[in-house]
Amino acid sequence: MCELLGMSANVPTDICFSFTGFLHRGGGTGPHRDGWGIAFYEEGGYRDFRDPHPSVHSPIARLICDYPIKSNIVISHIRQANVGQVRLANTHPFVREMWGRPWCYAHNGQLADWQALPHTFYRPVGGTDSEHAFCWLLGELRGAFPEPPADDRQREAFWRALHGLCERLRGLGVFNLLLADGDYLYTFCSTKLAHITRRAPFGRASLSDAELTVNFAEHTTANDVVSVIATEPLTDNEEWVRMMPGELLVWQGGVIQARYKT
Repeated sequence: MCELLGMSANVPTDICFSFTGFLHRGGGTGPHRDGWGIAFYEEGGYRDFRDPHPSVHSPIARLICDYPIKSNIVISHIRQANVGQVRLANTHPFVREMWGRPWCYAHNGQLADWQALPHTFYRPVGGTDSEHAFCWLLGELRGAFPEPPADDRQREAFWRALHGLCERLRGLGVFNLLLADGDYLYTFCSTKLAHITRRAPFGRASLSDAELTVNFAEHTTANDVVSVIATEPLTDNEEWVRMMPGELLVWQGGVIQARYKT
C-alpha cells in the first residue's frame, strides 16, 4: 500500500528533515515506487509537486529537500499502485475547490465497491479508488455544508459529519486519510497512522530511513510547535503516538483541536 506524511505547525516551517526520510521509502527502503507528491499551504496560497516516478530517484524530490519551503500545513504521499495506472493523473495528493479554498487529499489503502459511490458535484480525473472516494467525500460535505461553518457549533457539526463519512469509507476497506483546507489538517486512521509533536525543549532526532540527524534546538524558537504525522514513524529515537482505528484528529497550529472515535 501507499504511505502518508503530514505536518501541522504554528509557524511557517519546512519539512525537509522528515521528507528526506520519507522519500527513501519511495523505491529505496520501501516498495512505493509508483509516484509521489507533496502539497504546501503557505501565506494564504497553495502549491504542490507531483511526479509519477519513484521519489528516491526524483530530481523534483531532491529539490524539495534542498529548497526549504516554509508552510503551516503539508501533505505528502508515496504510491504503490493497486488501482489505476502509474501516471501523473493518478498521483496523490489530489486537490479540489470548496468554499473558495483548495482542499488537498491523500489516501492510503484499498476500497471495495468504490465505483458505486455517487458523485454529486466533483468528478475524478484519473482512475483510482482514492480520487473517486475524494470526489464523493467532498461532494457530500459540500451538499451538507454549502457555506463554511460560521461558529463553533457549526464547526463541530462539520467535523462530526466528516468523521461519519470517513467511517463509511472505512467500511469499504482500508481508508487512512490526510485532508486539509489551509486552516485545518484532518487525519483519519483506518489501520496505520502515527504522530509526534515537537515543542520546547527541542532535542535531536535521527531518521530511520536515511543517515541524517538534526538538532531541532538550533532551528526553532521556544514558542514553536510542530506536529508530524506518518504511516510509520520516521525517526528511531523518539516516541511516536499511534492513532486508533476509526479515529479522526483535527489539527491546527501543530495542536490537536478535536478528536473523534468510533
